[in-house]
Amino acid sequence: MTKLYIVIPCYNEEAVLSETAARLGEKMHRLMSDHIISDSSKVILVDDGSTDKTWELITEIHYSNRIFSGCKLTRNQGHQNALLSGLDCAREKCDAVITMDADLQDDINVIDEFIKKYEEGNEIVYGVRSSRKKDSFFKNKTAKIFYKLMNFMGAEIIPNHADYRLLGSRALESLFEFKEVNLFLRGIVPLIGYKSAKVYYERKERYAGESKYPLKKMISFALDGITSFSIKPIKMITSLGVIFVAVSGTMLIYSLVSYFTGHSVSGWASLITSIWALGGLQLLAIGIIGEYIGKMFLETKKRPRYIIEEFLDEDK
Repeated sequence: MTKLYIVIPCYNEEAVLSETAARLGEKMHRLMSDHIISDSSKVILVDDGSTDKTWELITEIHYSNRIFSGCKLTRNQGHQNALLSGLDCAREKCDAVITMDADLQDDINVIDEFIKKYEEGNEIVYGVRSSRKKDSFFKNKTAKIFYKLMNFMGAEIIPNHADYRLLGSRALESLFEFKEVNLFLRGIVPLIGYKSAKVYYERKERYAGESKYPLKKMISFALDGITSFSIKPIKMITSLGVIFVAVSGTMLIYSLVSYFTGHSVSGWASLITSIWALGGLQLLAIGIIGEYIGKMFLETKKRPRYIIEEFLDEDK
């Protein structure tokens, strides 16, 4: 039987955590009683520096049901690093690990199908949304733009897949060969390359609490993904530079011809427009290049991606 670990990052999930633990605990016991997973399977709840009572709840859940383990980070490190810390705690203890969010939007009833696909020889199984009907019009459209943009930029990400996935032990070990600080797991996991499969599910409404990905964070997440996996923006700047040089050369020839033929007309509006256009392009170019330099700066420091303050596990 498969020894399964489930890793769930938690940031200020006080409102939903008890219900999540109750449902997931029931599901795990059912899988064990049906001999689908090993009796030593576990769920790791990772507290990503929460400011509410999330860690107190994790501690209570652990001592009331030893299926649950708790991992407390010293401070908020972000969703992707919290996920990675939980995977790190699980990687030497399980045959396969599933990552999911704490808000009960990921359908836990398809875990059986994840295990089935894994036992068929798939080292990576992606949970993919079957539709986005429950999303707002704005979120639906921006999500489609995001996936199209990422594919255009060359990142091999799975459309409508977030962080609900299964990794076998080999894929999990391979994941830790990637040492970058700027984590974008949706882009990194497909690069691992093992045989993979997809499981489709209907994403539910959030049970309680607020989304941890408002518009500002979504934009930041998208920018991280693009700049972590593609240098196309840099190439586009080069192309724009070539185009503007060509346009300026054409305008120079036009100005000289107009001057010598006596048709020179002073154009204040066109001059100001040109200045603003070129100035804006330069600032945009500097900003994009700065994003890449900033990432290089962080990577060269080699700071730890997370520090674990406490780990609750009966096997330890």
